[in-house]
Amino acid sequence: MQTENRFLDDLARVASGAIGSLAGVRSEVETRLKQQFKKILGEMNLVPREEFDAVKAMATKARTEQLSLEKRIVALEVAQAGTGKKASRSQSSRGASSARKSSTVKPKPK
Repeated sequence: MQTENRFLDDLARVASGAIGSLAGVRSEVETRLKQQFKKILGEMNLVPREEFDAVKAMATKARTEQLSLEKRIVALEVAQAGTGKKASRSQSSRGASSARKSSTVKPKPK
């Protein structure tokens, strides 16, 4: 749109040129900042998200297996304690009966 006043036309061109330049500067600043952030993060030796998720899944699976094995151990200990009491009772009763037999044996005369 042209006006009769040449000064306003020149001012409008300068303003639109400045806005275009500012957009270019903004783009350049964003690019530089992204590069700097990538450089800083790269030096921090951070773990990528995919690796973190994989290790987290492995830890969850290991924890689940650990809990399962703990339950099995407890069940086996209970079962062993139950059979162990029966075995110890039968062994103690055998020992007591053999002790009775040995106490009833008469000593040999001299």
